[in-house]
Amino acid sequence: MPKNPLVHHPPWRQLLILSVIAPLIVGLAVLAFTWPASRTEARSLPVGVVGTGVAAQKAAEGLTSARPGAFDLHLYATDGEARSAIEHREVYGAFEVSSRHIVFLTASAASPAVAQLLTSAAGAMAGQLSSTTEPAAVSVVQDVVPTSSDDPRGSTFAAAMTPLVLGGVILAVMVAVLVGFQPAVREIVALAVVSCMAGACVHLVAQDYIGALPGNRIGTWASLSLMLFATSSFVAGMAALLGPGGVAFGAILMVFVGNPFAGVSSAPELMPSVVGQLGQLMPPGAGANLLRSAAYFNGHGAAQHAVVLGVWSVVGIAAILEGHRRVAHRHNARHSNDLLADSPLYEALSDVTADSGVRT
Repeated sequence: MPKNPLVHHPPWRQLLILSVIAPLIVGLAVLAFTWPASRTEARSLPVGVVGTGVAAQKAAEGLTSARPGAFDLHLYATDGEARSAIEHREVYGAFEVSSRHIVFLTASAASPAVAQLLTSAAGAMAGQLSSTTEPAAVSVVQDVVPTSSDDPRGSTFAAAMTPLVLGGVILAVMVAVLVGFQPAVREIVALAVVSCMAGACVHLVAQDYIGALPGNRIGTWASLSLMLFATSSFVAGMAALLGPGGVAFGAILMVFVGNPFAGVSSAPELMPSVVGQLGQLMPPGAGANLLRSAAYFNGHGAAQHAVVLGVWSVVGIAAILEGHRRVAHRHNARHSNDLLADSPLYEALSDVTADSGVRT
């Protein structure tokens, strides 16, 4: 049984403390998940505008004036340049505007929520253009990088993120706490092996059975494995440094901060700015975007997210090494003291000291 931290308080006071702290924890957990979702709106969303004519200029002015600060506009001379920017994850979509039609290029694979928002904006733009031209302007939507046909709204992709984060925590608990591999190198290797195997299992389920992750099998598997290893190594590192409290700290940080701040069901640019930026600096957010890049965009835009996961992995490995070093140091110190206490020289010195004390 774990030690009760409130053991020195009477039962009625323990109940009083729990009655305050437990609801507060639950409330904060709910707030962490619901507050970012309730503040969803476009904030500096990277969007392209194709063309240099009057119609394209008016479209850009209309986007910036209708929703100030919502869009970060990129200008492209041709349709091909805009498509390349979308495929390289530089923008979420692009508007190609003429006096008679609007062609909206999007990538639902980058974010179905953003694609829906920009499609609505294209429809509104066509309506404004129709009020000044005859015949009415036509709005055409082309999905340059679509989601999987088995997951058209990206709901399966988003739903998989929470189990992945929890899976990383579970791997850490199994390897570092339940089994307790020794020495540190063996624990690190064990985490890497189980992360790769778990990544392969998730890959088989999500790609082969459900069909939510099409294409690039090696990249998809590597992304899943790296995300799991970054999470599990950090939690295991905290366990090595802080003990059971470290497991709780790592799990809370990943599940109740990193997971809701990841913006998987929306986009980082749709969340409050600080939340969106913080989410991309943690394993859940970086892992989700790395997975999108690998599964849908041939690895484009993956580098920064891979670096983030690599940094968390290095921090976790360093924490594991330091935690094991401290344990070994304490063990060696105790062992040295025991050997010294059992040595004849120590007993002789103790006798001399005792005799000196008597004569004094």
